[in-house]
Amino acid sequence: MLLGLGAAVLIPLLPGGEPPEKPRRLLIPEGWRAPQVYAAIDHELRLPAGTTKKTVATAALALPAEAKGNPEGYLFPATYPVTSKSTPSALLAYMVETANRNLATKAVADGGKAHGMTPYQTATLASIIEAEARTPADMGKVARVVHNRLAKSMPLQMDSTLNYALDRNTLDVTLSDTRIDHPFNTYERQGLPPTPIDSPGLRAMAAAVAPTPGDWLFFVTVKPGDTRFSNTYEEHKKHVAEFNRLRAAAGAPAAPRP
Repeated sequence: MLLGLGAAVLIPLLPGGEPPEKPRRLLIPEGWRAPQVYAAIDHELRLPAGTTKKTVATAALALPAEAKGNPEGYLFPATYPVTSKSTPSALLAYMVETANRNLATKAVADGGKAHGMTPYQTATLASIIEAEARTPADMGKVARVVHNRLAKSMPLQMDSTLNYALDRNTLDVTLSDTRIDHPFNTYERQGLPPTPIDSPGLRAMAAAVAPTPGDWLFFVTVKPGDTRFSNTYEEHKKHVAEFNRLRAAAGAPAAPRP
């Protein structure tokens, strides 16, 4: 050990006499999609674009069979240490391992079982909550809307799944968008989408298995910080009309009617 002169700090030396490398930090935010994560890893590791994406096929990732090798939803949002020895496959494996640990926490695992969901279904539902809820306080209510619609065999009609299908992120969903022939079009298809649509955090996972009690079947975010939850379609139409008035004033297209 080397005692730095002028400071009471012990700096461990590596066998070659060099101090250890200080790790950099790779931040993966909640709600990022897999391509965003791949691009962030490429950038942080100074690799050519597309390198991490190509690694997925050969990386040893502890994904459930339902994922069919697709890590979407399992690239857990967190801050990861990165050094010159880090590799895409190691980072991806660490992210998937972290997602599995969070899905296996007692509250999330027991809650998922109580709702008859596999961990993969929990991750899928949580990813919708992560995309749709505008505030942490809304997560439980959004989860309740999804559960209530599933219980009534109603299409989920989530704009976030359309955005995923169309590889975009917008509030401006049109009627023609809701009619596309796509597995992620939850306006036309019942049930959860085939895969998660982003990387959900622990709060979204917890909300997915412990939704806020309520009878809501609809919601719309009228303006930032103001999400309206409704039990009836008539009530929901009034909120959508207000949303459309505000969007029209901003020159945006009207929201489609469910």
